[in-house]
Amino acid sequence: MSIFNDWTKQFSELFQRFPQNIHDITANPISIITLIGCILLLIVLVKVKKIKFTPQLISRIGIALALATILKMLRLYHFPQGGSITLGSMIPILLIAFMYGPQVGYLTGFLYGIITLIMDPYILHPVQVLFDYPLPFMALGLAGIFKDKRLLGTALAVFARFICHFISGVAFFGSFAPEGVSPMIYSLLVNGPMVGIEGIICIIILATLPVDRIIYVSSDNTVSVNS
Repeated sequence: MSIFNDWTKQFSELFQRFPQNIHDITANPISIITLIGCILLLIVLVKVKKIKFTPQLISRIGIALALATILKMLRLYHFPQGGSITLGSMIPILLIAFMYGPQVGYLTGFLYGIITLIMDPYILHPVQVLFDYPLPFMALGLAGIFKDKRLLGTALAVFARFICHFISGVAFFGSFAPEGVSPMIYSLLVNGPMVGIEGIICIIILATLPVDRIIYVSSDNTVSVNS
């Protein structure tokens, strides 16, 4: 029962902290400028890849983001410097990538990264914001390249997410390392379990979910990216 009480407390605290979270973000204008730059890059990426936004695609991206956000709030452990282990919050983004391919996966991951930033901001530097929020979740779109080898695709996508967090940890969180511990080891010890455990949870869930059935049921109008 304690974990359910903790989840209820997290939902309550999220709404209470929302104004302060927005203030923390706006207090770092360089971070906002950096994110705007990323949005512009994403717009270019979308145009280059010619993603066709149908009402169905938009609604499914919205549903995936909503599910991922809810699953993120049902976290099992939260790290002091940001980041948490959740009940498979990456699953909806991975499913979108498997359904529609990597481009739509990148887009969904980017949007989820922005949502994560709003929900749980921890800002030290604009580049750190990129490597801890938009980029690692955009990396989950890589799973869409491996539609026929989904567990392999999931493992590689999760590893790509880990690389982003690892770089951020080495570059910006090294000062938190205990005396005598190198920033690389510290980043590995913090980000390895965080991303690794959640990655294992996602692989187990995907191995038990009827993914083929889900994609088949959704396959009538799944084609949304012009070749």
